[in-house]
Amino acid sequence: MLAKRIIPCLDCKDGRVVKGVQFVDLRDAGNPAELAEAYDREGADELVVLDISASREGRSTWMDTVYRVARNLFIPLTVGGGVKSADDARRLLEVGADKVAVNTAAVENPGLLEELAARFGRQAIVIAIDARRTVGLDADPRWTVLTYGGSRETGLDALEWARQAESSGAGEILLTSMDADGTQDGFDCELTCKVSQAVRIPVIASGGAGKPEDFARVFLRGAADAALAASIFHFRQHTIRSLKSYLKSQGVPVRIDAAG
Repeated sequence: MLAKRIIPCLDCKDGRVVKGVQFVDLRDAGNPAELAEAYDREGADELVVLDISASREGRSTWMDTVYRVARNLFIPLTVGGGVKSADDARRLLEVGADKVAVNTAAVENPGLLEELAARFGRQAIVIAIDARRTVGLDADPRWTVLTYGGSRETGLDALEWARQAESSGAGEILLTSMDADGTQDGFDCELTCKVSQAVRIPVIASGGAGKPEDFARVFLRGAADAALAASIFHFRQHTIRSLKSYLKSQGVPVRIDAAG
């Protein structure tokens, strides 16, 4: 079994890292470049940086933030937020991103994923899916896709969209449960498992991490390939190193470097 990845997430607004609950009530969490370097040293497997203001702060400011994060980073970096075209993706890759994440633009422009995969390779393309739980006509749970930072319902079924995104060229799925985001009550393991079973590409679970047991559950029950978290790392509730030690004790394969 491949090692499971632990991925800190830096949600950025106005050049700072912020964190809230379900994308609102934001509070400052620090300098993105400093946090990125710290997580690299602690043993993070990858890093995700998201522009949650969809680049309203200005494209030059956002590019400078990405550059400052990437220049001293030695692990893969995924960057998303406001990516609407191949040129947007190219600029992010040029300043240091290894992968780009797209959400809203991919839903609104069905050909975008194919274009990005053709130009940069599917290994560099992450489809970000924000999903909210609903109940179907048969009373079974369903999840619908949201766009624009989780503020707009699309009516798309999350599982169907995941399959379509994979066939269009996405190399990985960043799956966020909008119901769980920021709550620290645990990942939505049912959602993660359903999507993981529906596709062949890796699935990153996001939304709800609060304690080490949550990570173990999403790996062992949710079939996630990676797990992303923010608050528990930013506010030092847990360290990446201690989390990995716990996961290893639970039989979850993780990469622990010599220093850890």
